[in-house]
Amino acid sequence: MSELNYPALDYPAFDADNHYYEALDAFTRHLPAGAGPRTVQWAQIDGRMYPVVGGKVSRVVTNATFDPIAKAGALHDYFRGNPEQKFPLDFLKEREPIRPEYRDRDARLDVLTEQGVGECWMFPTLGMLYEQLLKHDTPAVEIAFRSFNRWVEEDWGFNYKNRIFAAPYISLCSPEFAVAELEYALANGARTVVMRPAAAFTANGPRTPADPIFDPFWARVNESGITVVVHAADSGYVANGYAAEGFAATFEGADRPSINMLTMERAIYDFLASLIFDRLFTRFPNIRIASVENGSEFLPDLFRKLSSTHKRIPGFFPEDPIETFRRNIWINPFWEDNPYEIASLVGEDRVIFGSDWPHIEGMPTPLNYAGELTEFPEATQRLIMRDNAVALTELRPSV
Repeated sequence: MSELNYPALDYPAFDADNHYYEALDAFTRHLPAGAGPRTVQWAQIDGRMYPVVGGKVSRVVTNATFDPIAKAGALHDYFRGNPEQKFPLDFLKEREPIRPEYRDRDARLDVLTEQGVGECWMFPTLGMLYEQLLKHDTPAVEIAFRSFNRWVEEDWGFNYKNRIFAAPYISLCSPEFAVAELEYALANGARTVVMRPAAAFTANGPRTPADPIFDPFWARVNESGITVVVHAADSGYVANGYAAEGFAATFEGADRPSINMLTMERAIYDFLASLIFDRLFTRFPNIRIASVENGSEFLPDLFRKLSSTHKRIPGFFPEDPIETFRRNIWINPFWEDNPYEIASLVGEDRVIFGSDWPHIEGMPTPLNYAGELTEFPEATQRLIMRDNAVALTELRPSV
């Protein structure tokens, strides 16, 4: 891996995209007796452990036990332009035993301090994949993620020592479930909740995330002032025959390009556009949405579409929808995206730093990202590297 240099910071960074690798019992520890076959359980196949989700073996992650695991940022040089002209899978051949900090919060705190990170938002790995696999069984989604959220709170804490903020997972599979899990999150000190960028699959079929049936949930978000993080996940998008299907197919046949490599941002594009088109922020102006690990190259085209829609349907939006977007939505760019372009579109106070550490697509160490911002004034660099995320982590109740 290439040598990576970055400027020293005279303040601790706030990493808005850290991950854990789930313990083997993350979904099963708090399951009701007998619920495993309908939700999540484990099976050994040819000497390897695989999760069985909704009664089907899931191979979306090749090594779901994460031991051994590829090193953090293993694909950095690939995304940097692949100067050594290696195939993607070649970057993943070197593995190591799983590190304590990937599963233990006190060990993670020590590593954060070593890395120069003061605080972080913490998100699932497997947990961002399973709603898609269970979406046609609403009660199973509820059972699985209610159990999962109890594990998150128990092992990581929604607010651990005011440094690790592990987000409970919210599904909009039913308004009642979403409200109940949000109340549980708030009662246990959560500062963020996380959901996937996808239509909500309910017992009565799919609904847009800002459908009025979900207003009880969004009203409570608005009232409490908690930040809703929409994080990259298995959102169920398909390649329509152009490539192998499934979330894990991006690097299959990685000796050639795949259309899957070009569609990573479709899900968040549609999700955020839907919130604007359904006028969610008109009904609930105090809601704050943070898009994390979804990239940002979609923004110029989305802003063009919002502008043209505003002109074509006069009077539908109470204000320019781009201004609504800039007020209520924060963006975490991929580290390889152009941060100067994104800041010019949404504003410097709406860009947040997230390293995706310790995932293979992220930075080898979080502060490597500081080197991407050196053309900004120091005050702007601090906004992106710390202050914007600090503000989002503070509850901002409506008045």
